[in-house]
Amino acid sequence: MKKFLPLHDRMTSLIHLSFLFVICHLSFLTLISCTEQQEHTAPAINESDSVSMMTTYGVNTLISDSGVMKYRIVTERWDVNVVRNPSRWEFMKGIFLEQYDDKFHVAGYIQADTAWYFDQKRLWHLRGRVRVRNVNGLVYTSEELYWDGLKHELYSNVFSRVVTPERTMEGSYFRSDERMTHYLVTNSKGSFMMEDIQGDSNQQKEPADTAQQTEPQRQPAVRHAASPKPTVTP
Repeated sequence: MKKFLPLHDRMTSLIHLSFLFVICHLSFLTLISCTEQQEHTAPAINESDSVSMMTTYGVNTLISDSGVMKYRIVTERWDVNVVRNPSRWEFMKGIFLEQYDDKFHVAGYIQADTAWYFDQKRLWHLRGRVRVRNVNGLVYTSEELYWDGLKHELYSNVFSRVVTPERTMEGSYFRSDERMTHYLVTNSKGSFMMEDIQGDSNQQKEPADTAQQTEPQRQPAVRHAASPKPTVTP
């Protein structure tokens, strides 16, 4: 004769069996997950994600070259990035660069809205309201200018304007030495003294200061050597 468990005991046994089944199932899933681990890796760092090694705010400092103070840099923000290729200094908030001669006299200045300096190439890239002035009073303005420290020259492939005490020049290409005493402007236009074009002021009947051309003169290329002038500091 079979014996039947009370209803309460049978319900308790079913609960225990269900609980045991759940525990075994979870243990089996845990075992599988432990044996099949997946490695979670972050995406590769792109060049644009590289950060600056140094960021300095409110900069007003002197820079030496071969042990001699040559420049003064004034900028709101200066980033030094050695991770990117090529390494560079970044001046995204504008820059004012003052240059000195061997006697620590002001030889000129350069300013721009944005600038990059590639230290390995010794190359400056200036953009946005670029303005340069040298010791002879020459003023150069453009939207872009390169300064090659290895070749000791400045050049630009965009519209440029050169103003000196004697003449005004505009052109789509500019190249000059570092001191801007000898420069080249191509596809140029501007105003000149008549003696600059003819080369002989004795042939003119009018005084030189009243014989200025009113119509722009277009020439393929014009080279100029800046005339000696009193020292002018910005």
